[in-house]
Amino acid sequence: MAFTSKRLTDAKKTIDRLQSYELSKAIELIKSGAKAKFDETIEISMNLGIDPRKADQNLRGTVLLPHGTGKTLRVAVFARGDKAKDAETAGADIVGAEDLAEKIQAGQIEFDRCIATPDMMALVGRLGKILGPRGLMPNPKLGTVTANVVEAVKAAKGGQVEFRAEKAGIVHAGVGKASFEVASLAANIKAFVSAINRAKPTGAKGTYIKKVSLSSTMGPGIKLELSSLAE
Repeated sequence: MAFTSKRLTDAKKTIDRLQSYELSKAIELIKSGAKAKFDETIEISMNLGIDPRKADQNLRGTVLLPHGTGKTLRVAVFARGDKAKDAETAGADIVGAEDLAEKIQAGQIEFDRCIATPDMMALVGRLGKILGPRGLMPNPKLGTVTANVVEAVKAAKGGQVEFRAEKAGIVHAGVGKASFEVASLAANIKAFVSAINRAKPTGAKGTYIKKVSLSSTMGPGIKLELSSLAE
């Protein structure tokens, strides 16, 4: 039998699992139940009416949250010359070319986001089997293959979130911390949902957004009223 902590048990008592809550009320309930010794991440889960296994129903993209994620991302950039200098000035944690590729091949993956200038993709492409499974492979659709490394680094550092639908059509993402104000979390969540709406695949039929729930790292999930998510 799975162990359930007293904290989680107490948090569940304040929530009606069958009810859908208005966004602000849901955030208040989650914040009040987030009593771990660390600043818990607030996570959104969206059940979508898509089948990502079909090419015309695949969903992947990015969104810049207005109030950031509360997490500091370590950013690596593949670039040379002036572009490398630009990346360093913009705040990239690691900048390199062949030397960075060697570190990655040696298992030294000390970053959370990888950006590359277009001319570096021949080199980066050789690292696909390492970076791909970790979700770190630079991708032009995500803005991580770009000549504008300054903008890409600032976006990554400023609260840009990547999203991708899993096989069951579910999208997960962290949208802030329990220490955030209710209004800040609400703005982040609405921005995320809006981005999912804008990225609706052409092959999606019927009801697109079926269910949305919110939770903290250590807390139970709360269903949200879909009508309260509009910006």
